[in-house]
Amino acid sequence: MPRVSILILLFLIFSINCFATVSSNKTIYIYPLGRVEQLYLNTVRQSIQGFYHYKCVIMPILPIGNDLISPIKKRLDASKVLKKYNTNRNILIVTERDICHDKLVLKPYKHFIPEYGILGLGYRPGSVCVISLHRMKRNATKQKTLDRLQKVTLHEIGHNLGLDHCVFNKQCLMNDANGTISQVDREKVWLCTKCSNFINK
Repeated sequence: MPRVSILILLFLIFSINCFATVSSNKTIYIYPLGRVEQLYLNTVRQSIQGFYHYKCVIMPILPIGNDLISPIKKRLDASKVLKKYNTNRNILIVTERDICHDKLVLKPYKHFIPEYGILGLGYRPGSVCVISLHRMKRNATKQKTLDRLQKVTLHEIGHNLGLDHCVFNKQCLMNDANGTISQVDREKVWLCTKCSNFINK
């Protein structure tokens, strides 16, 4: 077989394998935790499929058990949610309830802020993350809420893929929101070159 034909054949095989990896290698299962409006679930699914090109399946509602409630402020403890639903499947949990996490603060001295309200939390790397609409809906139109939901969803999936918080570009969606929504509003639906290269390496 001529050398050119062999090169073309190898290129076609490589292209088919790459396409198969992107289109069918990963499925993310989206679980509503408690009642979640269908529009929000559809937005999460469309955001992941459009940005990361993973197949998404919306699953039945998960009940909110007392084992997930934080003891002081009665929010959902995001760490408990991740631990409970951490399996070998890729799972994204969506809730309209407020969620919290014990936040580590290093300055002026090392300490924890208990039950600190957050937008989302995900293992890095890992296969499970949780996002909350509670803070996204504050003083926001429906469209603004959906914009925020898209960014936070892609941010937490980014953590599952191994991305840390971005310190290179304030418009990269992997910036740390620090529990506030203003940083999310400043971001684009975009990964900076550093973060993009990490995922695509």
